[in-house]
Amino acid sequence: MALSYKARRRWSLFILVVGLPVYIVLAVNILALMERPPILVELLVYIVLGVLWAVPFKMVFKGVGKADPDADPALDAAEDETGRDSTPRG
Repeated sequence: MALSYKARRRWSLFILVVGLPVYIVLAVNILALMERPPILVELLVYIVLGVLWAVPFKMVFKGVGKADPDADPALDAAEDETGRDSTPRG
């Protein structure tokens, strides 16, 4: 099931604001339960975990920073004629 642009924006915000901090707390607490490895191994584990969290959400984040592809181009042109800046913010 393909998510709409607005749904992907909402889910990406939720993932970044709620999911990522929860993931960080879980990763740090799980690593704290183990005996502390050498610093380079620990750094490698944190780097791998820092990249792995985004892999399942690749399709959610894809294209979120671009303009809405479902937006009406005529509406954008009308906004430009009124003198308002139609660049997406946020």
